[in-house]
Amino acid sequence: MPLISPASQSHQRRALRAHEILGANDHRNSVLQLRDVVRESWIRSIGFQEDSTSNEHTVLADGDLHQLRTDSPLRLVLPVFDRLLLEPARDTGLILAIGDHTGRLLWVKGESQVLRKAESMAFVPGADWSERTVGTSAPGTALATGGGVQVSGAEHFNEIAHSWSCSAVPIHAPDTGEVIGVVDLTGGEEAVAPYSLALLKAAVAAAESELRWQQQRIEPTAAKHSIFTVPGRRAKTDADSRLRLMPATGPAVVRGTRQLELSTRHAELLTLLSWHPRGLSGEELVDLLHVNPDAADLGTLRAELVRLRKVLSGFDKSLVPLSRPYRLAKVPRSDARDVLTAIESGDLDAALKHYDGPVIERSSAPGIEAIREEVFAALRQAMLQDGTEQQLLHFLQAPETQSDEELLSTTLQVLPARSPHRALIVAALERLEANG
Repeated sequence: MPLISPASQSHQRRALRAHEILGANDHRNSVLQLRDVVRESWIRSIGFQEDSTSNEHTVLADGDLHQLRTDSPLRLVLPVFDRLLLEPARDTGLILAIGDHTGRLLWVKGESQVLRKAESMAFVPGADWSERTVGTSAPGTALATGGGVQVSGAEHFNEIAHSWSCSAVPIHAPDTGEVIGVVDLTGGEEAVAPYSLALLKAAVAAAESELRWQQQRIEPTAAKHSIFTVPGRRAKTDADSRLRLMPATGPAVVRGTRQLELSTRHAELLTLLSWHPRGLSGEELVDLLHVNPDAADLGTLRAELVRLRKVLSGFDKSLVPLSRPYRLAKVPRSDARDVLTAIESGDLDAALKHYDGPVIERSSAPGIEAIREEVFAALRQAMLQDGTEQQLLHFLQAPETQSDEELLSTTLQVLPARSPHRALIVAALERLEANG
């Protein structure tokens, strides 16, 4: 941790002088007064100059960015970074950026006005911020060195970043130690305060711990061909079973072209066990299944689990629940979980595609009602914050949204003045007001 901030006047004067000397083509002397980590990065950046290009031209198309996000194991720990970094940084003018192992930014989050300002230097999702492209910066240099880095103002090799400061820490796969990404805080001088680097390191440690647990949950017997394998996770095949929990026709397990329809109780059990991959005791399952758990019988639960095991053993033995605690050896994907994953990656089109109504609509189990509310609330909030005209209109086709005054009002604000849909939205709002 630096004793003197990289944003200090002394460091900035030396960096500005280095740029003047570099402008005179004196490459050897230009780096002499820079901090060690910055000097070494500048030397690498000078070597990249002939190959480099404006990073505005490196920004990926939406489809390519979506694929990188989907393949990245970092999607599994976005909630960790949001909780430990994005929330504490609210109203500070700091931007949270998460990039892959090459320096490609996958997610960039923060206050909208700061994000718009950062667009001027192409600090946006899909842009390449490696040293090879933009020279010295915290994300690229952290990946190049394998350690935490702070870069401020004129210490950036590229002048486009001279009004910014940043701190970054690489993220490693817990099982192999391989670098799989980088997390960065960018903004004013506060971005290179001593505590910023400490905060980033703590968040990365928490994320790596979560990834270790995710690896054990998803691939308990496959250590090397894992979710951390760069560039993405293990391949899914048609042989993998999926839970279909949201269609009005009823829940089912789908495997390739085969389908196993589930009773409401069996669907509840599989859903709860998939949502709690570490396992649940019999008492915990009873609490999640029954409105009045004191009146429920553990013996009845055990008998239902025996029936579920028999049903699943002839369809997919990997889904047969284990006991002590009750758990699944292999956690299946589900349409409900896919909705949340798509929201986390910022793909609202995919989230809407996966959403097909309330989770196990006929269930009154408290645990299922909580999951149902979690999925719907996450999608609703994402639509209110970021939904486009077409996405909002699509969402309003769901019966559970058609009396939602806030959604209707938001859609009305987004619709163009001459949209033919405006009359329908206004009529719906007037009807709600009349019935209110």
